[in-house]
Amino acid sequence: MRRPSMSFVKPKSILSTILLVCCMAIRLCLCSSSVVSSLKALHVQGQFSFDGNEFAATDFGNQFHFLPSAVLHPKKVSDIAATIKHVWQMGPASGLTVAARGHGHSLQGQAQAPQGIVINMESLSGQEMQVHRGKFPYVDVPAGELWINILHECLKYGLAPKSWTDYLHLTVGGTLSNAGISGQAFRHGPQISNVHQLEVVTGKGEVVVCSEEKNADLFHAVLGGLGQFGIITRARISLEPAPKMVKWIRVLYSDFSTFARDQEHLISAENTFDYIEGLVIVNKTGLINNWRASFNPEDPEQASQFVSDGRTLFCLELTKNFNPDEATKINKEIKSLLSQLSYIPSTLFVTEVSYVEFLDRVHAAELKLRSKGLWELPHPWLNLLVPRSKIHSFAEGVFGSILTDTNNGPVLVYPVNKSKWDNRTSFVTPEEDIFYLVAFLPHAVPSSTENNGLQHLLSINKRILNFCEAAHLGVKQYLPYYTTQEEWRSHYGPRWEVLVQRKSAYDPLAILAPGQRIFQKAISVL
Repeated sequence: MRRPSMSFVKPKSILSTILLVCCMAIRLCLCSSSVVSSLKALHVQGQFSFDGNEFAATDFGNQFHFLPSAVLHPKKVSDIAATIKHVWQMGPASGLTVAARGHGHSLQGQAQAPQGIVINMESLSGQEMQVHRGKFPYVDVPAGELWINILHECLKYGLAPKSWTDYLHLTVGGTLSNAGISGQAFRHGPQISNVHQLEVVTGKGEVVVCSEEKNADLFHAVLGGLGQFGIITRARISLEPAPKMVKWIRVLYSDFSTFARDQEHLISAENTFDYIEGLVIVNKTGLINNWRASFNPEDPEQASQFVSDGRTLFCLELTKNFNPDEATKINKEIKSLLSQLSYIPSTLFVTEVSYVEFLDRVHAAELKLRSKGLWELPHPWLNLLVPRSKIHSFAEGVFGSILTDTNNGPVLVYPVNKSKWDNRTSFVTPEEDIFYLVAFLPHAVPSSTENNGLQHLLSINKRILNFCEAAHLGVKQYLPYYTTQEEWRSHYGPRWEVLVQRKSAYDPLAILAPGQRIFQKAISVL
């Protein structure tokens, strides 16, 4: 199969580099007016906006800002197909690219299209969601729909999706283009392992319905494919009976080995909790007082004496789903499960909340941060997948050493079972049966010269990555960010050739998802 025409240009000299950049800039300027004219003439049921598109030049990461030439607000999938087909027919000379934007929760400009076209996928969210009951229930949803809305719709039928992200105000297409991981992944796998069927618009403007039985290669390519092979426009999501209530539990550890051992025991046990995540707590002031607002300690007197200043602690967060008539039974199960663990007894915190309240817990924190002006800040997040055999080396080298505190954002660490992941998708994991998600999720305070400024946090991320590389830990990035194709090639390893073949088949002009910086659309020089 021929190679796609989007490999990076390698000029032979500084002069040729300057010439190339100048030619590209001239061509973009010349094409800008013609692009706008051609899009205005394109028949769509939605609309294009050419001004006031600053929202499409920003994202949650708030570090990259690239303004598009136009934003498409589609009413139907045919609008997306017509737009991409139009760009496809213009050929590589235009340099025009297309990016799908959901709720704008990308971190490094991945959903932006510099001088290109951004498709506002939330314009499709008003389309009907269809819940199908039966032995294997599912819901058909538009890709621009938020998971929180899908939850509420499915609950009308006593059902809910099996696998979640920690934050539900994200679009279906956005999370399925990555993976969608939370504390249920050890049991159900990520969200991309719980999809029956997709509708996709390829880089040629073709609308294709795909599943494991039909157009299987495209189906697996798009799941975890970072938007490189097609834009997901509709998805069929697997459902299960939904509980009404949740027992929400937190316990603390002072020793990482014990903490990791208990987590691995729980994700491997047949009878276990429904959600398992861990957090790292480094020199975090007022820990217990902060938790007391929503959690009731089993031993208030001992817990009040427990402080974290200057210490590295590890929190195990667990839930058990139940319905009100099962309360007594669930309490016995929880007591039995907790008796198998080696946490610090005085730090057992338990509360009882509704299923919706637990799943939407991050949104409650968002509202508090927004009220303080602490939400729309730079978020230099770093998400890593660490092989189980290397997690202790990672913890020793990073927690409490490179990482000196966690006061500006949580740090998650929890294991998942690789057996629940489909290796046919585009997503890359470490080559071990169990690996850990380690997520550093800080926010940067603007104009800060202290330990919460953007450059300081970026330098910590760099130190962590350098440590992983020097120690040969075999770490993979989740929500990956690289600046060169060679780095991407290394990320995908032996699967790189499959990625290139899929790109050639479904987006040969490299029109889609330019913000990922994996492939570059070829631009002819004057």
